[in-house]
Amino acid sequence: MRTDGPDTAPGAAIPRRLALTGALAGLLPAAARAQGAAGGRPITIIVPYTPGAPPDSVARVVGEGMARQLGRPVVVENRPGASGNIGTEAVARAAPDGNTLLVQATTLAMNVSLFRNVPYDPVASFTPIATLMENEGTLVLNAAVGGRSLEEFLSRVRARPGALNYASPGVGTPHHLAMEMFRRQARLDLNHVPYRGLAGAVTDLMAGHVAGMFIHTPPAVELQKDERVKVVAVTGPSRLPYLPGVPTLQEQTGADVPMRSWYALFAPAGLAPDTTARLNAAANAVLANADAVRTLAAQGYDMVGGSPEDLRKRVAEAVPQWAAIVREAGISAE
Repeated sequence: MRTDGPDTAPGAAIPRRLALTGALAGLLPAAARAQGAAGGRPITIIVPYTPGAPPDSVARVVGEGMARQLGRPVVVENRPGASGNIGTEAVARAAPDGNTLLVQATTLAMNVSLFRNVPYDPVASFTPIATLMENEGTLVLNAAVGGRSLEEFLSRVRARPGALNYASPGVGTPHHLAMEMFRRQARLDLNHVPYRGLAGAVTDLMAGHVAGMFIHTPPAVELQKDERVKVVAVTGPSRLPYLPGVPTLQEQTGADVPMRSWYALFAPAGLAPDTTARLNAAANAVLANADAVRTLAAQGYDMVGGSPEDLRKRVAEAVPQWAAIVREAGISAE
C-alpha cells in the first residue's frame, strides 16, 4: 500500500485547507500579535502529508507565529500522496514569490532513493528557509501481542518466526526503514503491514492486530498514556526527558537504527534573497519563543532554527546518507 505520509495522528479530522487559528495565541509578544491584523494575500504553506501528521502540526504552529511576525494571513494546505511527492512537486513548480511555501520532513532527502522518478531535485528545486524542528524515533508495542518490554518482544518473535506483524505508515517511510534495519541487525523474522498513513497503523496497533511499530516521539508521548501500548525503546543515542524510564535501543541490544527526523521550511527555487531573509527571520523568531519551546518540547519536538545555508547543507548531506541506508535495507517504494 502507498503511504500518504510519515505520521498521521489517530482520529485526525482536520479540513484540507485551514486558516491557522490559536495554535500560538498568547505565546508571542504583544507587538507581533498586533501585526496579525494586517491584510494582504495569504501565504500558503503546503504540507505534503495528511492532517495531524507531525509535518502538519509543525506547519500550523510555525505558520501561526509567522503570520503574527509578518502581519499577513497564513494558511496550511494538505496535499498528501506518493510519500510526499505530490505536494512537494506542487511547491517546486510554484512561482518563487514568497506566497507558496513547503514544510517537509527528512522524507524529502529519502525519496530520491526510494522512487525511480521523483519530479523534483531535493536541493536544486527549492530555496531553503530554515530548519524548524527535530524529533527522535521510538519502538512501540501492543502490550498483549508484542510484549511489555523489548526483551519480551524479541523472545516472542524468535519463538514464533514469521508469525508476528509490524506496522508502518507505508512502504519506504522512516518507520518502515527503521524496523527493517532493526530486523536485520537483530535477525528477526517479522511481516511488514503497510498502511496509508499513521492513523490506521496506530488503530491496529492498539487493537492488537500488529505486534508493534517504530513511531516518532510526538505520537509516542500520547500513546504511552494508553495501557494497551508500551513504548519500549528510543532510537537516539540517549534517553529522552519526555519519555522517562524508556531506555535506548542501542543500550538494550547494541542495534544502531537512525530515525531522527527534521522538519523544515522551503520555498520554490529562485526566491529573492531579501524575501528569503525576511521569512527566515520570522521562522527563527517563532522558534526562539520560550513558551513555544516549552509547549513543543513536552510533545517531543526539539527546536532547531538557523540559516538558509544551514538547511541547504543539511539536505545536501542527507541525500547520500539516506541513499546508503536504503541500499542496505534493500527497500523500494515501487
